[in-house]
Amino acid sequence: MLGGRALKRQLFPFVSCEIPDFDLMRAVNNGMLPRHYMIANAYNRLEGYIGNYLQQEIEAEALTRNLGSFTRFLEVAALCDGEMVNYNNIATDCGVRASTIKEYYNILIETMIGYMLPAYSHVKKRRLIKAPKFYFFDIGIVNYLRNRQNLYPGSADFGQAFEHLIIQELIAYLSYNRSRKQLSYWRTASGYEVDAIIGDAEVAIEVKSVREAQSKHLKGLKALKEEHPHARLIVVSLDETTRILNEVEIWPAKEFLAALWERRIVE
Repeated sequence: MLGGRALKRQLFPFVSCEIPDFDLMRAVNNGMLPRHYMIANAYNRLEGYIGNYLQQEIEAEALTRNLGSFTRFLEVAALCDGEMVNYNNIATDCGVRASTIKEYYNILIETMIGYMLPAYSHVKKRRLIKAPKFYFFDIGIVNYLRNRQNLYPGSADFGQAFEHLIIQELIAYLSYNRSRKQLSYWRTASGYEVDAIIGDAEVAIEVKSVREAQSKHLKGLKALKEEHPHARLIVVSLDETTRILNEVEIWPAKEFLAALWERRIVE
């Protein structure tokens, strides 16, 4: 009935270009929801936010009758954030059927609490993994559900949160710019992986929370390049300066995000 008059738009948390003197470490720890990012320690506000979400979005709308198992599912989904979704394994951890877990994920997606990142599926030589990955819409939510605080470079938890933040920004950028290029990830059956693929392998991005990207961090990108020689290869890291390493662009995270929103990474 509203054909031509109803437009769908999605509003994301803060993105880096909206924040003067953007603080990467604060974003990784607090997330990018405005009231959470703006304070030194967002734990209490995150606690209230998660509680209100469960009560208002799940209980009040009666999207699920088993609130207890859904609460457990949220915790398990947070533990699996940024990983390939295996419905059977998560169902075992939660004590419910795999079909119920699929429905729970649908609830998160429909209420815009998270999104599936599809696997890149244009097969050329190597056999590809096709399972999607799931990301909550803000890294602060994952930090609270996983009870992790004071993340610092060098820890595994920081690396996971850092990757999530970059993916979060890429999703927001493509949406705000109404891009038709799909964001996906690439993984082969033999274990090569690239964190983010934009479009038809036009840009391939690996996220590494290291102070200095080295050749050993480029294996996935190099494997992808063999099948997609036109791809622009990028590593986002904690390096201090932008440089080229074996035909791969090494970008410090803040400089990469600035270039992204200036449309220098993808149109």
